[in-house]
Amino acid sequence: MRLFDTIERGGVYFIAEMSGNHGGSIDNAMRIVRSAAEAGADCLKLQTYTADTITIDCDSPDFQTQAGGLWEGRTLYDLYQEAYTPWEWQGEIKGECERLGMDFLSSVFDPTSVDFLESIGCEMYKIASPELVDIPLIRYAASKGKPMVMSCGMGSVEEIRDAVEACRSVGNDQIVLLKCTSEYPAVYEDMNIATMADMRERFRCAVGLSDHSMGWSVDVAAAVLGASVIEKHYCLTRREKTVDSEFSMEPDEFASMVRDIQRAKAAVGHVTYDRTEREERGLFGRRSLYAVRDIRAGELFTLENVRSIRPGYGLAPKHLPSLLGKAAPRDIAFGSRIERQDLEG
Repeated sequence: MRLFDTIERGGVYFIAEMSGNHGGSIDNAMRIVRSAAEAGADCLKLQTYTADTITIDCDSPDFQTQAGGLWEGRTLYDLYQEAYTPWEWQGEIKGECERLGMDFLSSVFDPTSVDFLESIGCEMYKIASPELVDIPLIRYAASKGKPMVMSCGMGSVEEIRDAVEACRSVGNDQIVLLKCTSEYPAVYEDMNIATMADMRERFRCAVGLSDHSMGWSVDVAAAVLGASVIEKHYCLTRREKTVDSEFSMEPDEFASMVRDIQRAKAAVGHVTYDRTEREERGLFGRRSLYAVRDIRAGELFTLENVRSIRPGYGLAPKHLPSLLGKAAPRDIAFGSRIERQDLEG
């Protein structure tokens, strides 16, 4: 598992979230795994639940999806029956991830999902934003002693603190908190990714972004602001409609995101005022002092015979005021550099 190795070396760990984008097909699921690996994902993420472990089969108003949302007009049970990833697939998916050199991660929703993932050797656990308030579940998953990646969408400071303390109460300090805006898709103005820095300091955890916005400009900005983990929903194509396809990335988009984030991180670099090797080669392009007329020995330097021009091989322009009015100590031909000896002679 490369999660904390990536974090410790200052890199960004990329999670591709399959969720229900397999559309109920194991073949699609395996294609998504292979595609995500090719696109540069470090980790493939699932969700481990069934409709019965996450809700109940009830059509009362409490169990209807919200009006105006992406899944309007459905019961929770119906939605999760369509979206879930059959548990009998998950060991095979994990094995394919390992074959491709990619980590495997899954969100847990009740103790049975933790127990199942333990049985197939899952090496870390995800807590989805809605489960952030399920402290008994978090404590149980954290008690397995494996890294805990927790999305904080909708979470108040107190709720995030409770979740972090639940992990630490069982001796687990391997925590990554993901800033998340629980909108599908998320609106840029609502994302407030500057909060990540406060989360890192306040809770003393590594931080990242679970992003439901379209595109990847927010993810590049988050990486520059210190995100160690970027999680995006991933599909083969948005043309094939699934429960999450509307806010999922396609393979070429994910690969472009990985590339652009890596470039942005490289550009941030470290604090330095030293010139690079390439800059050293470009110093000739600076301005410096040159004779713009023939100057005879004893003649005074003036604005008519000396100017600050390119290239930069002569005396620095800052010395021009001190040079003016002095007598030239030598003959200086048109187009010749003014040198320090001319200032000090």
